[in-house]
Amino acid sequence: MLKSMTGFGKAVNQFENKKITVEIKSLNSKQADIIAKIPSLYKEKEMELRNMLTKALNRGKIELSVWIDQNNLEKNIKLNKVVIKNYYQQLIEVTESLNRNVDNEQILEIIMRLPDVMKTEVKELDEKEWLIIKQTVIDAISEIEKFRAQEGNVLELDFGQRIKQIQSLLVQIEPFAESRIEKVKERIKQNFKENLKEVDADNNRFEQELIYYLEKLDITEEKVRLSNHCSYFIETMNEDDSQGKKLGFIAQEIGREVNTIGSKANHADIQKIVVQMKDELEKIKEQVLNVL
Repeated sequence: MLKSMTGFGKAVNQFENKKITVEIKSLNSKQADIIAKIPSLYKEKEMELRNMLTKALNRGKIELSVWIDQNNLEKNIKLNKVVIKNYYQQLIEVTESLNRNVDNEQILEIIMRLPDVMKTEVKELDEKEWLIIKQTVIDAISEIEKFRAQEGNVLELDFGQRIKQIQSLLVQIEPFAESRIEKVKERIKQNFKENLKEVDADNNRFEQELIYYLEKLDITEEKVRLSNHCSYFIETMNEDDSQGKKLGFIAQEIGREVNTIGSKANHADIQKIVVQMKDELEKIKEQVLNVL
């Protein structure tokens, strides 16, 4: 069963007055390339989340986003009273030394524009809340797995059709391959008779050389190997686990045999069929990059 590396999963949960939303997106990649966008409060748990994603999704360019929305936002920003008092004392001293009269309201306006007047209280991680976040990530992973499986089914159907088309084209080569050898043989003999009339040639040696040359043009082995590779591709595609890399290697082997048939063909009709095979194979290679 194939799985695509392209996917999207979303899950939402509630904890007390907070709405927890998790989204996971993935694209194709040779390795597990993870980008985590999570609130700073949970940064210490980032490695655990990365391990969860790698174990579940295996590989791909994966983006994890976690949002925490509070219905009743708790104020965690407070005035830094110590800093404000310090600024106030210094400003009073400066104004007195300059014999300037500045009222308290003016002084406060100045102070509120100075740095470090506001301070943010850092909350500690709530383990109960973390368990809910973790479960939400698991739910999102489940969703993206479903998405990947659906996309994999589409790829599987497409690959099956294209491999069958290559197999069908391979059958179409048969009549041309059989007649081609005879035509080449007759053409060589005719050229030999026409151009070497006055030369006393050894017929046995000529037959040996002719057989050697025709063996070089023979594509029987390539056809057998190509047929086997196509069958192996289908077999691998139907395995329980998705085998994207393996399918990529098999596609390379299919391409090698198709290219060899094309280079040996020396026949216009076979060349046309080879071009059609290459067209189907290129589309397979493009899509196999998306297979997990």
